[in-house]
Amino acid sequence: MARLFGTDGVRGLANSDLTPELALSVAAAAARVLAEHDSSHRPVAVVGRDPRASGEMLQAAVAAGLTAAGADVMQLGVLPTPAVAHLVGELGADLGVMISASHNPMPDNGIKLFAAGGHKLPDVIEDEIETHMGVDFTRPTGAGVGRVYDIADSLDRYLQHLLKAVPHRLDGLRVVVDCANGAAWAAGPRAYREAGAEVIAIHALPDGENINADCGSTHLDVLRAAVLAEQADLGIAHDGDADRCLAIDKDGNVVDGDQIMAVLALAMKEAGDLAENTLVATVMSNLGLHLAMREHGVHLRTTAVGDRYVLEELRQNNLSLGGEQSGHVVLPAHATTGDGLLTALRLMSRVAESGRPLADLAGVMTRLPQVLVNVKVADKTKVTGSTTVSEAVAEVEAELGETGRVLLRPSGTEQLVRVMVEAPSHEAAQAAADRLVNVVSTAV
Repeated sequence: MARLFGTDGVRGLANSDLTPELALSVAAAAARVLAEHDSSHRPVAVVGRDPRASGEMLQAAVAAGLTAAGADVMQLGVLPTPAVAHLVGELGADLGVMISASHNPMPDNGIKLFAAGGHKLPDVIEDEIETHMGVDFTRPTGAGVGRVYDIADSLDRYLQHLLKAVPHRLDGLRVVVDCANGAAWAAGPRAYREAGAEVIAIHALPDGENINADCGSTHLDVLRAAVLAEQADLGIAHDGDADRCLAIDKDGNVVDGDQIMAVLALAMKEAGDLAENTLVATVMSNLGLHLAMREHGVHLRTTAVGDRYVLEELRQNNLSLGGEQSGHVVLPAHATTGDGLLTALRLMSRVAESGRPLADLAGVMTRLPQVLVNVKVADKTKVTGSTTVSEAVAEVEAELGETGRVLLRPSGTEQLVRVMVEAPSHEAAQAAADRLVNVVSTAV
């Protein structure tokens, strides 16, 4: 059977794939695993959610599952995912639960678990939880049943934490923030105002059904128009659970995760805060980031796609900055997971401190044109062993030299091979990608 936990927790269509019964079972199993690992005290869990309508139902189910297994629950309300991760540590909880499907459409939802300290739950513990699901257990009764408490100051606690991580105030900056009608609707505008910025908030009226609807980090056109209309210095876009951040400069140009990492890496290097002068990114980061970092004496380590792999690399090597092109950026000195609000604050702080516009700072790297094609195949596992494919890739790489890059990787969930080519021009990238797509589709 397929593993229940994916790379970012349990996801599915709420009340169809992800039912309240499933949510209750996951939560009860998680509480039992915690108790088995440490029976010295009663487990405590913090639970937060984004504002999508099904979150209310699933939060009730999660709380029921946890308390039925003897764990106490501290409900945080609607908060960004990184706020939940932070409050696991600050409140001394044993487990964190975030109910969100991030950038997915409203009908979807998900359950993400955090270990003590706010770190992502290891795969081995997720597997252990899965084996406990559906297994009968001795239920506590009387005083052994868990209790539920609401934490009224959860947002205040998170904002205090964020503002401590801002190296330079944002006074004088005018920013438009797209909250995606999601978990950042209150936290984002308030954080930026308290840091000194003049804030125009859009898509900050969640009604349970409009989360990510033609807004946020996956739909940047409205933010671009607002930045230009408001003559703002920049725009910030979050996704539904606010663990990512993209930006728009004052001229309406997109500043993606690679460019944000480049700006932050050089700022941290200048301040002596970039551990080992090293940045961690995934294999999908643009070649332009590699070239820019090389030019400025910053080492770039690459990982597999997924912020969990970036996190692992950062933690194992005590590094201080990493992330993804999509806008998930991790600053381990201040957060245990990607935090879109923290990223935005640090980015705007650099703009304010330097006195340079975002476009100028982001210009440290030039994004090479990138073409990505998903090729349907009968057996995606054959791509790595195909001599025909490897020879075609080698031929294209030889032609591009240091001016381009090729990446072929099987999809993690579908019978697809992803063909990515970067080159000095879009035409060159498209032509090379077309050649490789033809080879892959016939050889695999």
